[in-house]
Amino acid sequence: MGHVKDNLTTLLKSIPAGVDLVAVSKFHPVEALQEAYDAGQRVFGESRATELAAKARQMPGDVKWHFIGHLQTNKVRTVLPHVDLIHSVDSEKLLRLIDSEASRLGRRVRVLMQLHVAKEETKYGLTPHEMTSLLTPEFVSSLQSVEIAGIMGMASNTDDEERIREDFRAIRTVFDRLADTTFAGAEGFSIVSMGMSHDWTIAVGEGANMIRVGTTIFG
Repeated sequence: MGHVKDNLTTLLKSIPAGVDLVAVSKFHPVEALQEAYDAGQRVFGESRATELAAKARQMPGDVKWHFIGHLQTNKVRTVLPHVDLIHSVDSEKLLRLIDSEASRLGRRVRVLMQLHVAKEETKYGLTPHEMTSLLTPEFVSSLQSVEIAGIMGMASNTDDEERIREDFRAIRTVFDRLADTTFAGAEGFSIVSMGMSHDWTIAVGEGANMIRVGTTIFG
């Protein structure tokens, strides 16, 4: 090992102040996560419910686990006891289920709403219109145990930097619109999660304050 610490240290030096790093540790062994932990990283992102739960039992208790993959409704119960933030809420049904399950556990769960702006149909998420239509003040106030902490999105999988920039700009625009309307005055609505190993610098330039980086750290 050893390269994980070096990669992480180099990356952290290049991330501007005010931008939080989620180390995307999916598919990597606990030993690699532990090396990142020993180098100071505390926030890890997983995309499979059972893998997250297993790693949570092996890693130190102060790790903050973020679920970043597509969350199936039948995996909500697996994830909820361990997770600090769910990045990928892409339907009213899922949001309601997380709310009821969090209530059952007696805890409050933070989530990000996933926005779809990319040109690929395969990506999950709500369209800008669907998201702003769903997230009315009345709907948000009806949630008992969920705090909507912001939005997450991905850019199109392309080499066209201008298209990537436009996608990130569109995500930030939706966040700003919601922050000025439904979530006006809500301090907890603050996260714009966008950007990965190959495009995080563009994302930060367009207003990301949380990035999800895996390959650059773990290889």
